[in-house]
Amino acid sequence: MTAGGAARAPGSAIRVLVVDDQALVRAGFRTILDSEEGITVVGEAADGEDAMDAAASLRPDVICMDVQMPGTDGLEATRRILDAASPTPPAVLVLTTFDREDYLFAALEAGASGFLLKNSSPEQLIEAVQVVARGDALLSPDVTRRVIEAASAARRPRSHPPEPALAALRDLTAREREVLVLLAEGLSNAEIAARMWVGEATVKTHVSKVLMKLGLRDRVHAVVYAYEHSIVRPPG
Repeated sequence: MTAGGAARAPGSAIRVLVVDDQALVRAGFRTILDSEEGITVVGEAADGEDAMDAAASLRPDVICMDVQMPGTDGLEATRRILDAASPTPPAVLVLTTFDREDYLFAALEAGASGFLLKNSSPEQLIEAVQVVARGDALLSPDVTRRVIEAASAARRPRSHPPEPALAALRDLTAREREVLVLLAEGLSNAEIAARMWVGEATVKTHVSKVLMKLGLRDRVHAVVYAYEHSIVRPPG
């Protein structure tokens, strides 16, 4: 299973819902995103409750979600939106000023497909929306490596995976398991292709099969899974 994002007609614009409790922030995000051809902001919400209502009525492809908001926060809103939107949930891109691993892990557990700091550039925001809209997952480049390294310590990896996990892992082919290990190292599809001496299309097929067999949303969750089940060890 890949990251969320409702199916769009070829060539249609990416429909975005912007959620933040600060009106100026929402306006800024709208201006940046609406300026990009192929992206349309279809709505705004000031808190988690409004976000859930807007997601249900507007059916956006991507939700840019703030974390800390009055009432229902962005993490709980993400969880409830994705639980209610199956089988074609939107992709949720969590945007925050707080560079903290606990927010990241909570966002991933809620089902978010991306995590970006609000001090990222307009170009990074646009790229992030495009990435999660096509079904990939994204972490802010300046936190990705640190988060991967911190995942095992935060999650206390199991030395002996439980039987259901072992059964799922045994279902992976040798090549699929190799891809999972390389994903856990933080490699992109292009880097994995170069390492394995195969084409990127082949890597994408392997990644899709790994996610399907392990029941994971996206490659970010594959990284966390690999550390949780001691398939790889943290650096050092």
